[in-house]
Amino acid sequence: MKLFVRDKAFYREVAMIAVPVAMQSVISIGINMMDTVMLGSFGEVQLSASSLSSQFYRIFQVLCMGMGFGASVMTAQYWGRQDIDSMKRIITIMLRIGLGLTVFFTAVTSLFPHQILSVYTEDMRIVESGVGYLRIMAVTYLFLGLFKTLTIVLRSVGEVRVSLYASMFSFGINIFFNWVFIFGKLGAPRLEIIGAAIGTLIARITEAAVITIYFLVKDKKINYQFKDFFLDCSGDIKMFMYYSMPVIVSDLMLTLGNNMASIVMGHIGTAFVTANAITNVVVQISTVFIQGVSSSSAVIIGNTLGTGDKDKAYEQGVTFLMLGIIIGVAGGVFIVAGSPFMLMLYNITEETKAVTTQLMMAIALIVVFQTISNVMTKGVLRGGGDTRFLMVADVLFLWILSIPLGAVAAFVWGFSPFWIYVFLKCDRIVKSVMCVGRFRTKKWLKVV
Repeated sequence: MKLFVRDKAFYREVAMIAVPVAMQSVISIGINMMDTVMLGSFGEVQLSASSLSSQFYRIFQVLCMGMGFGASVMTAQYWGRQDIDSMKRIITIMLRIGLGLTVFFTAVTSLFPHQILSVYTEDMRIVESGVGYLRIMAVTYLFLGLFKTLTIVLRSVGEVRVSLYASMFSFGINIFFNWVFIFGKLGAPRLEIIGAAIGTLIARITEAAVITIYFLVKDKKINYQFKDFFLDCSGDIKMFMYYSMPVIVSDLMLTLGNNMASIVMGHIGTAFVTANAITNVVVQISTVFIQGVSSSSAVIIGNTLGTGDKDKAYEQGVTFLMLGIIIGVAGGVFIVAGSPFMLMLYNITEETKAVTTQLMMAIALIVVFQTISNVMTKGVLRGGGDTRFLMVADVLFLWILSIPLGAVAAFVWGFSPFWIYVFLKCDRIVKSVMCVGRFRTKKWLKVV
């Protein structure tokens, strides 16, 4: 078995999807980094409040992405055999569920911001600082949901440029209005953390408007129209649930697990929370290309399986695995080399700098396994329709291994931040080995 596909057209197809997705990830990281840098200038409390508020916000974001990825498992294969009518019905089911989730999360976040933040930290300074931020972020749910789900569905048919353009435009909007409202420029009041939430809201409205108008008016591949929202989809719900629910449950439990890890960190102290927020930005930068490779592998393998060619899909999967290993090694080197320079951007205490350095060294070791896990779980195996196995792999080791060990390491054994972080992330190591083993069996190759 060759480690790399020898077809130039394959790599062109990978690049056409991976590069725009990676660029979109860079933009998203840039927004997060600018938020942390701007808020970090006011001290660690507001930076920690923003970081912890975003953890609950991310639950909704990941649910939407889970629905989008679950739907794309089917739409990618339907597109491979040009079954447009089935695609429309699956998209309709996805949008209806997304609307229900939007109403629920908006209500909960608006009514119970104190209670939500109190779960993550006992520091009432952080809670009080984050309440207003979280209430404004509740308004963004509708726009975020539309953008995330439609972006992923459009990727399944190879359309990635419009979401990139929307992200580029919203990036400029976000940075500008953050600057205006956080620091009180151009006659606006100085709102600090509230200003960051307002900037994010305006950016979300912008990108959702761009992607929705394109999807309903300009797109000619799926040609989805507003009237399709009222299609009779009763015959497709069972199949949608079969393939999508494991993805949704997997991503939800994964996010809840990461939230639990954030709760562990939040109860260690503000320095650990701030260090984790900074480390996350560095990790996102170092692994930006894996997002593109994972997305392209899910689409390409799904399209290939749609034609019924399992052998070709397996060969493509081997190549994507090798690309994941290469990117992971490069990411680890980047983290080690770039961490001192990242620390210079933040107004943090010496204690927080020391904790951040330990976390970065820990993740530099783990990032290779994390990228392998990512390209397998979010790309190759998911594109192959093996969603039920992935649900078990995503949930099992995080909840029975990483979180318990991380909590014990922090509160019972009293380990250093380095080892606490290693234990909180050790599921990546086990999951990468498990997924590669599953890949070699070829049992993941499922035609929808």
